Order: sequence, then C-alpha cells, then structure tokens
Amino acid sequence: MSRIYNFNAGPAMLPEDVLKQAQAELLDWHGIGMSVMEIGHRTPEFIAVAEQAEADLRDLMAIPKNYRVLFLAGGATAQFAMVPMNFFGSKSTADYIDTGIWSKKAIAEAKRYGTVNLAGEVRKGDLISIPTQSELKLDPNAAYLHYTPNETIEGVEFQWVPDAGNVPLVADMSSMILSRPIDVSAYGLIYAGAQKNMGQAGVTVVIVRDDLIKDPIPYTPMLYSYKVEAENKSFYNTPPTYSWYMAGLVFAWMKKKGGVKYFSELNQRKAKKLYGFIDRHPEFYRNNIHPDCRSQMNVVFNLNSDELTQRFLDGAAKVGLVNLKGHRLSGGVRASIYNAMPEEGVDQLVAFMQEFERTNG
Repeated sequence: MSRIYNFNAGPAMLPEDVLKQAQAELLDWHGIGMSVMEIGHRTPEFIAVAEQAEADLRDLMAIPKNYRVLFLAGGATAQFAMVPMNFFGSKSTADYIDTGIWSKKAIAEAKRYGTVNLAGEVRKGDLISIPTQSELKLDPNAAYLHYTPNETIEGVEFQWVPDAGNVPLVADMSSMILSRPIDVSAYGLIYAGAQKNMGQAGVTVVIVRDDLIKDPIPYTPMLYSYKVEAENKSFYNTPPTYSWYMAGLVFAWMKKKGGVKYFSELNQRKAKKLYGFIDRHPEFYRNNIHPDCRSQMNVVFNLNSDELTQRFLDGAAKVGLVNLKGHRLSGGVRASIYNAMPEEGVDQLVAFMQEFERTNG
C-alpha cells in the first residue's frame, strides 16, 4: 500500500526512512540475533543506543555541558507534576502563563503542590493573541516561570522567549522541539514528549540545568525525582527502551538531513504556504489567531458549518489526507505539520482545499 499524509497532532507522522530502518532492524538488531526490544537496558548494546541518542540530541540542540538530558516515561503530562515536585522547596510559588488547554493542565497539577501565580493569559476576541512581555505579571521570588511555547489545540505559538529575569524558565516544548533553533541556556528546564517531532509515544526528554537538580519536596516518588534520575542516567528503573531507540533514529535522520536549521526553513515554508492560502480565501477558510502568534506546527482553521467541515474531512481522507479533524474541544480542522511531514503533503493539502472550495463554495 502507498503511504498517506498523516496530519495527526500526536502520535504523529514518522519519517519513512526511520520506519524502514526500524523495520529492517526489528528482528535482528546489528547482527545480535535479537530485536532491540528484547535486549536488556543495562547491556552494553543498549547503553550504546542510549548514549548515541543523547549525543545526537545534544548536537542538534547545542545543549551546554552543564545540562543533563534525561529520557523518562510518563509523557509530558507527568512533567506537570515533576516540575513543581522538584522545583518547589523554600519557594512554593510559581508563575505560569496560560495560553491553552495544556497550560491549564500544567497549572491545575502545580496547584496540588504549591501556589500558582497567573502571570499572563491568552487574549480572546476577533483574533486570539498571547500576552506581551510587558503585560506579564511576574513574581521575582517565584520558584520558576512555566509556559507552553506551542499549544497544539488552539494553534497558538510564542515567537519569542519570555524574560524571567533570575527566575528559572521552564518550557513544555512537546509540540515544537527541534522545529526551529532555540537557545537552551535561556531555560532552566525543557521537557517534551517524543510523539510529535522526536519519535513514537512512550519517552519524554527532559533537559535540566545542573544547579537546579536538588532534593524534591517530601513524599515525592523516587521515579519522580530529577536527582535520582540524573544520578542513574535515566536507568533507575527499566526505561521505555524501544521509544528511546526510535528517538535516536529520528535524531540521526535529522542530522543527515541538515539539522534543526534545515527543518526550521522547511517548516517556515510549509506554514507560509498553508496560512497564505487560508488568508487569501477568508470567506471560506478562517483562522482566528493573530499572525504574530500563529503556530508553525499546528495550523487550525474553520469552515462555515459543521456539515461542510465534515464533508471536507471525508473528502480529504479519500485522497490520502488524514487526521485533519480538529481537537474534540475546539472542532474545526487542524493540520499538524511537524518535521516528518514533507512539503509535498502540504502542497497536496492546499491543492485539495482549492478544489474543495471550487466545488463547494
């Protein structure tokens, strides 16, 4: 069968080259007569897989030496709890910026362990927008400032990095990590689930500055301690080995393609094509996000009725453009165009949108 273009928000489309390599290695990894899924996580073979994956990620993101890289289970949602558990201590107040569903979930979890100061929130009106730096109400004594650079459901993305002053900046980069260059040194901690830009579901990357790794609050489970995980190099218990292996394949594939710079340029072209078409056809397709904070990864738009939207989704699926349905909380259409989505996929989507408008407008 031929491959289709999968616009799912996550688990998302994976590079075909990576899937073929995983397929070729599935039964016999590097001639050892076993699958990589079967080898012990403490064997020299898997430790080599883990170390190479970390080395490639460090290279791709230019991660400074004073940052630890952890590969953990539990998804980004587990980090909603791990961050306050590990960063609350003598300071039990944290700043959070609320820009959507995932920010709200992080805020709700943090409130279980301390006090949350709402430093800023998304503005709704004719066009949805995020607060500016000058509008943020920051507490200089906060344990940290948390924000979500890209909200997959709302289609909102920061095009700038909040200035937290001397307070550690924490970011949930699940849906935009490796999509464009970032300065890791601007952050105290970065976390991201793998299932959008880094591989398959099951492993979460945490990048944390050395000086912030301390004893967590009392009664924190051992598995939720950054200190324990760092001391054991993510091997305190059996990690999600196959997901870690798959992430390593994606990192290697990205390096061969030209690294983050290559994908940043590709993603800009893809987003420009899709938003450009939407903006030229406002009577039929509508995006209500301010251009200054439109997501480069998750392009959301609406048609004039639910019936027309369903007809659009059904027609797109028939020509191999699948998983375009918007999130159940927001409806409409959502095209997630992560690194693995080729430019040809966006070209075909735009061509379908043009033909659908011609026959249904």
